[in-house]
Amino acid sequence: MNTLPSLDVLKTFVVVAERLNFTHAARLLHLTQGAVSRQISGLEQRLGYALFVRQARGLGLTDAGAMLLAPVQQALGQIDSALVGINNRPGRLRVKCPTCAMRWLLPRIMQLQTQHPEIDITLTTSISHGVDFAGEHFDAAVVFGRPESKKNRVIHLFDEVLSPVCVPPLWTDGEERDIVTTLADKTLLHPTRDRRDWQLWLTEAGIEDLPNAKSQHFDTLDLAMTAALQGYGIAMGDLCLVEHELQSHRLIAPFPLSIQSGAAYYLVYPEQKVLPPALKLFSLWLEQEALLSRQRLTTHLANAGALPEAAATTR
Repeated sequence: MNTLPSLDVLKTFVVVAERLNFTHAARLLHLTQGAVSRQISGLEQRLGYALFVRQARGLGLTDAGAMLLAPVQQALGQIDSALVGINNRPGRLRVKCPTCAMRWLLPRIMQLQTQHPEIDITLTTSISHGVDFAGEHFDAAVVFGRPESKKNRVIHLFDEVLSPVCVPPLWTDGEERDIVTTLADKTLLHPTRDRRDWQLWLTEAGIEDLPNAKSQHFDTLDLAMTAALQGYGIAMGDLCLVEHELQSHRLIAPFPLSIQSGAAYYLVYPEQKVLPPALKLFSLWLEQEALLSRQRLTTHLANAGALPEAAATTR
């Protein structure tokens, strides 16, 4: 071999070897089961020997896999300890954030660091919506969905409130028309392949099927919002995440109907007896900023003539 396998692949090997189950390992790694299986197959091909025995009742380690496990665990543990030692400096915070929440979080982090230059915040974005503090070196994370771990402190920031958004020039209709007719000649921008956000909102509007409109799909909500800001179509937006764009009139929400998806954004960090000053300041700051966002959203919805109704479905 000319190069060593990546640390991500070796970590995947350790997690699978410890759990002996692709599904459980995928959940812990915040990957799909297929992605975990492909990483293991690629590692086996690279090494030239099998690491696992695929059995009807699950996985088992081969002799080679068992011999490899202990030294890889030890090496990853040493790397972890080194990184923690280097990064655990007073005033430094390592924060993880899903890409969909970046347009809300980043300006607030910049403002906090301007007011408190003694705090050094390193922000890492990810397409995953969760965090595993046992395996990832972060002090805190903004997550989307419903945090499951009872070992973490969980602070609710704001709920996901959905409504169509677009640039003002795209909305040139002067007459009142029903939703289906209005959307029929527009391009609908979807942040997911299954179109669930649009379907959820249309169901609440009493419409069973998507309008016969052009569609464009993206891998993330942030990409869909960027396309909407460039005038390529109408996106199903989370109103808290695009509050700045709504206030500056770069985007408009042309329909009064908005709904809660049932999911929310949270700040999470490991429970600890004494909270580091930088993390305490960051959590209080973010909590206050989220409160202001919720208040502004309530005002916006009241002015639009409708408050959101909770829906049972989540992302």
